[in-house]
Amino acid sequence: MNLKKIKILSVLGIFLLSFLSHFAYSLFPNIIFSFIFPVNESIWEHMKILFTSTLLYGIIDYLLLKKYNIKYNNFNFQLYFTALIGIPIYLVIYLPLYNLLGESPFISISLLLIVYIITQIVSYNILKEKELKVLNTLSVPIIIIIYLGFIYLTYNPPHKFIFYDTLNEKYGINEYKKITKYR
Repeated sequence: MNLKKIKILSVLGIFLLSFLSHFAYSLFPNIIFSFIFPVNESIWEHMKILFTSTLLYGIIDYLLLKKYNIKYNNFNFQLYFTALIGIPIYLVIYLPLYNLLGESPFISISLLLIVYIITQIVSYNILKEKELKVLNTLSVPIIIIIYLGFIYLTYNPPHKFIFYDTLNEKYGINEYKKITKYR
């Protein structure tokens, strides 16, 4: 097994993990899962799928790199960077398609796979670069800051299109709690 094969496997692994991530909060509705998995069907909440699935699969990626004794650099940096850049790549392509064609699960899922292919190509190239010590050191604080943003926007979403759950006609998680409190 070489780095290229591991990155191909990563695309498939992250893609499959995305399906589990999509339903994780529904299966286990608790505060911790609301921080890292989507709590509704809004476009924004689905960006947690991209980010979290990439980070979670990073554990398997790391173990495979170690198991096959593959030389690499910048693991921490490539992990958060590829998880992060997946979000704008997805949105830049998805939003115009959504506005033009409306909601399409086929487009959403196909685009997800394309984004994972792109991000794993980027990952492959970062892992082959010389050591970027400062960026690797900043990885954990940056991941924490990103999740703090996700958490804030899950509980305090702006009333904008990208944060709107068209299926349930709600924003964020707090509006759900108000509804379920009175049932």
